[in-house]
Amino acid sequence: MSESSTEARRTSFDEVFCGLLPKLYARAAALSGAAQGGEDVVHEVYLKLASRPRRFLEHKEPAAYAFSALASTTRDVWRRERRHVPVPSGEPHCGTWDGGLEKRNAEIEAVRLLDQLPRRQACVVILVDLDGCTTEQAARVLGIGRGTAARYRTRAMRRLRRLLAPTDGALDSDVA
Repeated sequence: MSESSTEARRTSFDEVFCGLLPKLYARAAALSGAAQGGEDVVHEVYLKLASRPRRFLEHKEPAAYAFSALASTTRDVWRRERRHVPVPSGEPHCGTWDGGLEKRNAEIEAVRLLDQLPRRQACVVILVDLDGCTTEQAARVLGIGRGTAARYRTRAMRRLRRLLAPTDGALDSDVA
């Protein structure tokens, strides 16, 4: 494909998408309930659709396609933010500095836990949960399907939870 036709398709994609921006911002604000209007969600939708502009442009209803992507992305952001654990405000250590020992111990523990996972599961966890990639991006990096990457991550998280869960048998043996 020539560079000029790629540039023409990009221009056409940008024109169509920019025409939908006011409606996308309004719908994003309504879906997310965010006061700022959901600019981040709309930006993610742009990146998602721009990765495959032909699908967007050749769809019989590009607006419906964009709104569907917006709803999906809003749901994904909500799910991601729901898993975040709130941290109390203020200095956690009240000004004491341990020379980075606590951070280093946490890194060692993370490596120890990841070492107990199969290699591909550990790779998906590192890419998605530590590096912030999407499951689709991680799958592309690893050369596997998106569903396979999601399954690897699900199994890895289940195993990590089991490894981190306190066992009742250990407490009983200590008491006896």
